[in-house]
Amino acid sequence: MVKLTFYGGAQEVTGSCFLFESDTAKILVDCGLFQCAGECAKRNEEPFLFDPASVSALFITHAHLDHVGLIPKLVKDGFRGKIYSTPPTKDLAELNLKDSLNIMEKEAKRGNDNGEAGGKKFLYSQEDLARALKIWETRRYGEAVAVSDFKIILRDSGHILGSAIFEIQVNGKKIYVTGDLGNSPTPLLRPTYEVRDADYLVMEALYGDRLHETQEERKLKLERAIEDAMKAGGTLMIPAFSLERTQELLFELNNLVEHGRIPQVPVFVDSPLAIHATEVYKKHEDYFNKEAAYLISSGDDIFKFPGLRFTLTTEESKSINEVLPPKIVIAGSGMSTGGRILHHERRYLSDPKSTLLLIGYQAAGTLGRHIQDGAKTVTIFGEEIPARAKIVAISGYSAHPDSAALFRFAERSVDTLKKILLVQGEPKSLLFMAQKVKDYLGIEAIAPRYKDSVELK
Repeated sequence: MVKLTFYGGAQEVTGSCFLFESDTAKILVDCGLFQCAGECAKRNEEPFLFDPASVSALFITHAHLDHVGLIPKLVKDGFRGKIYSTPPTKDLAELNLKDSLNIMEKEAKRGNDNGEAGGKKFLYSQEDLARALKIWETRRYGEAVAVSDFKIILRDSGHILGSAIFEIQVNGKKIYVTGDLGNSPTPLLRPTYEVRDADYLVMEALYGDRLHETQEERKLKLERAIEDAMKAGGTLMIPAFSLERTQELLFELNNLVEHGRIPQVPVFVDSPLAIHATEVYKKHEDYFNKEAAYLISSGDDIFKFPGLRFTLTTEESKSINEVLPPKIVIAGSGMSTGGRILHHERRYLSDPKSTLLLIGYQAAGTLGRHIQDGAKTVTIFGEEIPARAKIVAISGYSAHPDSAALFRFAERSVDTLKKILLVQGEPKSLLFMAQKVKDYLGIEAIAPRYKDSVELK
């Protein structure tokens, strides 16, 4: 018997954290930040609901903060085991965690003492992060890690650079934990590994009740959005996640510019994290798909084209305002919950000539979701800003698969599957997918809630 407890990512999109317990060991998959409002976010500051010192090993699916954001806190609170991920995940997670700590330190300057950040205690320190990186080991796809009676093999999830599915072998059974799956095919990454022999499947279902555009449709929509925005003479704002979405956009823009499909206008990447992450992508080009690898080997810098500028410093970011439209600004964060995109939205969201292009999931309660749902005014830095700009959404650029792709992923193991546990989505999406699996595959599928435990026989 293996006991699985959900300490995050259960009927919610953040805080991924799954604890597996056998008679001889405990292993944790992900230790993510709760990126949500109200009571949910308070979980970040509270003690873990398990003893970190009792956990033998931590396995990280990928580098997004909702999967890695509490790792230094776990170390701070007593974890002394090993951390495992792919090499790109470790490099990107280090960037993300340092950036997160930097934000906490900036908030502290606006707080009331050096141990507080906006009235809240720091989740971790530089020392905690350094200790976490010291015990962090890397493995490539196909390599295995043995922890007592658990054997864990890393598989390619195709979500972001270095993202992994974990194949957990225990007592002759196979439990697959998908982390976030990729929306294959993508411009940069290899396709998601096809699981065909799962006994149990812990699967994300963010878009369990929705369909995306095809690869060709999403590229055409991007091209049209750019053309329309440039003809209107405005600013095209693209809130983009610093890891993967920004790099994928640059790849697409490089292709469109080089083939004369869009006009050459100034394109700004206004995100220090995205700029540093792009360097990590260049370091790990061996994780790219064949098409991207071929372009690189032929001498094409896929992250460089005429008009592209990276604005790293605050002064460089402010200088974007001096460049007259038409122009394109790619900035974090992807849901407009923080970062430099807010400054551009405050300046241009009221301009009917400008366009806000949403290319990623907008979680409930975020500014991005309010805008996507048609809010007439929004509050940014305490100001009421009228939303007069054109709003365009392209779901096909999401890094997550849609309902049809999720179903196909599960269906491949129909002959072996005993149960599917659906995670990392809002209840509506998870429950829709659960019912679809029951109706069409005849397999038990549930959407566990926060703190629920399941026994896997």
